[in-house]
Amino acid sequence: MKTPILAVEKVTMNFGSFAALHNVSVEFSDDRLTAIIGPNGAGKSTFFNVLTGALAPTAGKVRYRGRDITGSAQHEFARMGIAKSFQITNVFPQLTAHENVRVAVQMRHSRFNLFTPRESMTELVGRADALLERVGLADVRLRPARDLAHGQQRCLEVAMALACEPRLLLLDEPTAGMSPEETGVMMNLITSLAAERTVILVEHKMKLVMGICERLIVLHHGELLADGTPQDIRNNDEVKRVYLGKSV
Repeated sequence: MKTPILAVEKVTMNFGSFAALHNVSVEFSDDRLTAIIGPNGAGKSTFFNVLTGALAPTAGKVRYRGRDITGSAQHEFARMGIAKSFQITNVFPQLTAHENVRVAVQMRHSRFNLFTPRESMTELVGRADALLERVGLADVRLRPARDLAHGQQRCLEVAMALACEPRLLLLDEPTAGMSPEETGVMMNLITSLAAERTVILVEHKMKLVMGICERLIVLHHGELLADGTPQDIRNNDEVKRVYLGKSV
């Protein structure tokens, strides 16, 4: 049996007496697009923070390609091939789009010499341009990040995450705050990225992910409520109950 790219084993996350996650076990296969969904307070953000190493679980383990990475420092995740993009945009606002991505590429390829003269970084510049092209931002490469539209800033952050050449990409509510048009652009980008690597995204918009994801994981009150294809989730009575009878 093939080892899953990521496995969560009986993970519990307590904050004092409050259990944000309780005994959650999930495996993620290579090259699949999976969404983690659930109503507000379901534990999605906590689960994302455990998957990305931002939080060490109170109990349980997280394994990447069979290796126990529970409690590993976050910078080690990038070296292993795990990249993440958080719900709150995290870019350098005063730098151009190109400079933001070039810094991310440089951190990957020459971490200990950040201030290498630009003329000696032809390969890094080319890689940054290719990543901007990949996320549809080539035409704004010289614009300061603070001047980009919200959706463009989110795409820029994805380009920065791709700089570490990840096999696993984790996205926390990638369409948060976006207009319908920006949302469509982002979902198309995510679908194309998932054709090249494993993508796991946390979302609260169930209808949005139903059309693009192969698998949905539903959390509720910090526990695993359901796990299956979009059709499985649509037909799940417990999921319907949790979402108060809303159409799924």
